[in-house]
Amino acid sequence: MPVSRGTARITFPSKRPVFCYITDRGQLGERSLPSVLRRVIASGADFVQIREKDLPDRQLFDLVTHAVALARATACKILVNGRSDIALTAGAHGVHLPSHALRVRDLRPFLPGGFLVGVSAHSIREARQAQFEGADYVLLGPIFPTPSKLAFGRPLGLDYLRLACRRVSVPILAVGGMRVELFDAVLEAKAAGVAGISLFQNNLRSWIQYIKTKNPRNPRNQRNPRNEKT
Repeated sequence: MPVSRGTARITFPSKRPVFCYITDRGQLGERSLPSVLRRVIASGADFVQIREKDLPDRQLFDLVTHAVALARATACKILVNGRSDIALTAGAHGVHLPSHALRVRDLRPFLPGGFLVGVSAHSIREARQAQFEGADYVLLGPIFPTPSKLAFGRPLGLDYLRLACRRVSVPILAVGGMRVELFDAVLEAKAAGVAGISLFQNNLRSWIQYIKTKNPRNPRNQRNPRNEKT
């Protein structure tokens, strides 16, 4: 019988948001996902969630293995959307569970210690349920308007995010319509960080500049033109 190892321990920066890049190679046009992963990880992303649901298992495994190798010399943690089997086999740091996926309480006993489990939530009720079941963090949204989240209805907004952060004890990452100019408002709402797709795939230069202004002495913030082509 597997034994639960408990939740993982995550250290979150206090003076800037945690940054989680969610991949979507379908929005990259002629760019390759491996090249974007390299730039995002080298530029200081805290998490990368591999979310390529249509990839066959073998190709997904190869992609995750490549991402893990890119992150090896950094503090970036690689997560796999919905596929704990691929995450474990490829040596990733954790799994991210969609709101309709397996419950954390059903999966956690089979996972090794330190393996991260995040959950998507679209309400405070869902976020509290994820917390109760042992999630390490919650991805809550959409907070702001975004075409990719229209199916979930109207954006939750900053006031709702603020209320959720008061009622949920695990870290909350805000998702949906994230832009650099919104980061400070998200932090003021007490969210631990932000997650997104286009924020990283289409606006990498602005994101890198934000990191530099918040922590200019960090060696990873030294200018590297190869990381600023997006």
